[in-house]
Amino acid sequence: MGEGERAAIIGADGLARCPWVGETPDYIAYHDEEWGRPLHGDDALFERLCLEGFQSGLSWLTILRKRPAFRAAFADFSIEKVAAFDEQDVQRLLADTGIVRNRLKINAAIANARTAATLAGGLSELIWSFAPAVPGPAPRGDGDIPAITPDSTAMAKALKKAGFVFVGPTTCYALMQACGLVDDHLADCHARRAAVV
Repeated sequence: MGEGERAAIIGADGLARCPWVGETPDYIAYHDEEWGRPLHGDDALFERLCLEGFQSGLSWLTILRKRPAFRAAFADFSIEKVAAFDEQDVQRLLADTGIVRNRLKINAAIANARTAATLAGGLSELIWSFAPAVPGPAPRGDGDIPAITPDSTAMAKALKKAGFVFVGPTTCYALMQACGLVDDHLADCHARRAAVV
C-alpha cells in the first residue's frame, strides 16, 4: 500500500471493515447491511440518486441520519408522487428542518423524478446498464478506489442526456458503489466476503 493509504480496520466486534466506517454505529450498520449490496427497483434507485445529490458538500453521516425525514418529506421517494410535486411542495420542503433545505437540490430531486417517470425502460434498467461486465480486482486499501471511472462518466453523460441534473461522474460513482454496481469493499473487509453478487 502507498503512503497515506488505509487498510481495513478491525472494529470493537472483531470484524474487519472498510476504513471510512470507523466506530460510528450509523456507518457500521450502513456499511454492513447496505453499501455495496446490489439494489434494484426504480423508486429505490431514485432514493439513492436523490440522497447522493443532497449529500454533495456534506458528510454522508448527515444524510444517513436525516434519511427517515427525507423519506417522509419525499413520499418514500415514489417517482410518481415526487414528479407531481408543485411549488407548494417546494415551500413545504424548504421549511422542513428534518432535511437538507437547499432549493437547488430540492428542485433537482423533483426534476429528476419527472425525468425518471418518462424513461421507457425505467431508472433501474438505465443505471444498471452501466455496471461493469467484469468485476474489478478487490481493493487492498482505500487508495485503490477511484473517485470516478469511465463507467461513471458514461452514466453521468447518459443521465444528463435524458434530462437528469446534479449527476456528475463522482456522484454517479458513489451511486455505483452504494448500489452494488461495483464492489469496493476492501479485500479484507468482512462485508466483501458476505456480499451477494
